[in-house]
Amino acid sequence: MESQTRALARFSSHLKFEDLNSNLIETFRKYLLDGIGCGIFGNTQPWSRIVNRLIKEERGKRESTLWLERFKGPSSNISLGLGVMIHSFDFDDYHNAKIHPGAAVIPAAISVGERLRTSGKKVLTAMVSGYETMVRIALATGPNSSRLRGWHLTGTTGTFGAAAAAGNLLGLDEDGMRSALGLAGTQSAGLWAFKADGAMSKRFHPGRSSQSGVISALLASRGFKGPSQILEAEDGGFFKATSDEANPSLVLEGLGKRFLSIETSIKPYACCASAHSSIDGIIGLAKVHGFNPREVERIYVKTARGVIIQCGFPYQPLSVLQAQMSLQYCVAVSLLEGKALVEQFSEEKISDPEILNLASRVEVILDPEIDRLYPERFASKVEVVLNNGKRFETRVDSPLGSPEKTMTFGEVASKFKSLAGGVMSEDQMEAVIERVGRIEQLGDIRDLTEVLA
Repeated sequence: MESQTRALARFSSHLKFEDLNSNLIETFRKYLLDGIGCGIFGNTQPWSRIVNRLIKEERGKRESTLWLERFKGPSSNISLGLGVMIHSFDFDDYHNAKIHPGAAVIPAAISVGERLRTSGKKVLTAMVSGYETMVRIALATGPNSSRLRGWHLTGTTGTFGAAAAAGNLLGLDEDGMRSALGLAGTQSAGLWAFKADGAMSKRFHPGRSSQSGVISALLASRGFKGPSQILEAEDGGFFKATSDEANPSLVLEGLGKRFLSIETSIKPYACCASAHSSIDGIIGLAKVHGFNPREVERIYVKTARGVIIQCGFPYQPLSVLQAQMSLQYCVAVSLLEGKALVEQFSEEKISDPEILNLASRVEVILDPEIDRLYPERFASKVEVVLNNGKRFETRVDSPLGSPEKTMTFGEVASKFKSLAGGVMSEDQMEAVIERVGRIEQLGDIRDLTEVLA
């Protein structure tokens, strides 16, 4: 049987725009617009400002655009900045393989594409190459096992996705791509220790993985050799090193024929994806039964073991990230305000006494049935118990924005405007939407990046 590393290298190096069907093209336009919107808003966040200041201070060759900064720098450094910006508020796309592919792959595709002055078709193709590589490696790793060992898969698998995207644009052959993937894998990193105190490192992971992937592809294009069996090596291979339940065969299953990356979800809520089905559930119950939050005695969120470890901790208002990762907070604020958007996760809001009071009445418990579905499905059950003893319960198998409940390009454009509206003019926003909407017709990706400058 062909090795997983070689198979992915062949797929990533050979993929062409003509291999993409209309559904893939339409879907990846949405991923690109969503990623840009998250990045534009992300530029306003303190962690992004810190990283971007460093990038500008370092200067370097003027190759690629750091959005909104009127600055161009080396493509690898720009990938770092864009990745942090896109993931800066946990509003970027996600796959049930427990990864955020856009934040790692889009910066690599855009920055290297601009460096090479390549077409929109090639950038879109590179995105598909990167997403598909990252998704398949994450799935094959055994995302639940890897997560429970403390690895943040967006960081650990993002290097591969970024290298595949950059390598596709650079025209690496199969051997060159295998070196790029090998160099990317040996730089894999990202730990969940940020959960303990709400540290900024989670925002850093996809940017750093994107930067590492770009550097890997650039080195490989110059003949630098990376390990040829980075995924499957018995001693030090990625699968064995990062998981107890890897299933390497998932890399090969339908590769090049079935695109698993099309199952990536676009977020309607500005928080951890593992909370989305519970948010849908509590908002839905309130709409159907019309109860007031003051009538609520207890809320039970019934979910998977992995979600409990990740999001079921007793909420304390330590940081915005802590609120975004907390099921207690997300369910409470969603019931009180009927939504979970950027404004529900402000520094002021996360300490609101009314939200804290309701959050303390949210109990997160293990549901064996939901646990068996996870992470293939980010499902949950939500039960509300009122002071008068009445009980209401619902189950959500597929949250809004998931492949089963997709957002249209128009809905993604509305989300984009809600994120970029405080930063860009109406004309600028319309120009971005228009260019992304016909990305495959752009002869030079700079037609888009110039609007973002």
